[in-house]
Amino acid sequence: MRRTVRLLTGTALAVATAGAVAAPAYGGDTGGRLEVFPSTVVPGSDVTVDTTACGDGGTATGDASAVGAGHFTLAPTTHEDEAIGRFRVPPSAQQGTYEIDVTCTEGGRWVTGDLVVTLSSERAQVYPRGSVKTGVGGALGHDPGQTAAGVAALAVAAAGGTWLLHRRARGDGI
Repeated sequence: MRRTVRLLTGTALAVATAGAVAAPAYGGDTGGRLEVFPSTVVPGSDVTVDTTACGDGGTATGDASAVGAGHFTLAPTTHEDEAIGRFRVPPSAQQGTYEIDVTCTEGGRWVTGDLVVTLSSERAQVYPRGSVKTGVGGALGHDPGQTAAGVAALAVAAAGGTWLLHRRARGDGI
């Protein structure tokens, strides 16, 4: 009987702990979500923020002071109860991920979203340039004198090998 009680207690504790660990944490998100577009920008770019958390005709105040843009307002639109606002990332913004907060005027609902600031607008694939340092050397070195010496050594070896094979074929011996 004791063993069954321990087993059930342990199982219940494991399920409760797993449920607590697996439960998502949304910070201040109490309804709706905050969409930041574009989510990755360079300093000086305009950013649009929209949310449905404030309901039909709801307005909100946004806070982008983490990135240095200060406060901005979100106004209601006719599109699915959204409130939309805009701000400009200052040219002095540093690279990193910043949290953008929005608080609804009525009800005080609070939602957050992330904005990533990069210092390069280049999104093209970057290919490596230069030589690979393997310790073996390249086909052509940087020194023309060493290249000429290497070619000469190969020519002498080829000529000597040809001469030895020719003598052997004639039967003169080595």
